[in-house]
Amino acid sequence: MKTKNKRLDLLFYILLSLLALVFIAPVLIVLSNSFKGQFYITDSPFTLPDATTFVGLENYVNGLRKTGFFSAFLYSTFITVCSVVVIVFFTSMAAWYISRVRNAFTKAIYYALVFSMIVPFQMVMFSLSKITNAMNLDNPIGIIFIYLGFGAGLSVFLFTGFVSGIPNEVEEAAMIDGATPVRMYFSVVFPMMKPIVITVAILNAMWIWNDYLLPYLLIGNKYKTIPIAVQYLQGGYGSRDMGALMAMLVLSIIPVVVFYLTCQKYIIKGVVAGAVKG
Repeated sequence: MKTKNKRLDLLFYILLSLLALVFIAPVLIVLSNSFKGQFYITDSPFTLPDATTFVGLENYVNGLRKTGFFSAFLYSTFITVCSVVVIVFFTSMAAWYISRVRNAFTKAIYYALVFSMIVPFQMVMFSLSKITNAMNLDNPIGIIFIYLGFGAGLSVFLFTGFVSGIPNEVEEAAMIDGATPVRMYFSVVFPMMKPIVITVAILNAMWIWNDYLLPYLLIGNKYKTIPIAVQYLQGGYGSRDMGALMAMLVLSIIPVVVFYLTCQKYIIKGVVAGAVKG
């Protein structure tokens, strides 16, 4: 029996290793091609750089010069960080209220937010862009509130499931000690939500950092984020600087990969707790 279990464990290990390789391979290919000359990228994209194809940091220098990467990096960082903070702050409080106040009103809010997750963006993008322009939200600050609206559904869903698993006795004890609802939330409830907070933050950070369509529609060329800046490496009539494109893709994924690896231990714990409780 033990031998059979060991064989199954080995089989699962091999399968998961192969699956991990499938997901990692595209990133490694992009990283490898970022150090190769443009001609060799299209001619032999799956080979490693050698003495003939290696161009050092030339692609990175060209990419930084052509895209205005540092400006785009600042805009992307500002929008992503602020949007994630706003989403976590407001949706966690909304989820706590929905979980603790059970009535028709809170149920309607909850189901409306959950329903918003299945509405395709293409259905609302035209009217959204018109309303955004009319309300002067077509700027890096205004788009934060747009992301709050789009990210609220999934975030409230995960937060609500997690909060439903927190015993009411913990909050009742805080109330007996004289804590106000606001103090109770920030001193007792919110610290207990750390795993799901980090999970929600990671999911929204990866989405917002890599989002192209929403910034392109709402803030356009005036406030270029990294996906928009990278897109401009593709010129007219199909011409593109593949070397600079690969180099900028590598630089663009580094921050979110570092953030993910730093907080990854909370992801599964938070998703499972937020999805099955309540």
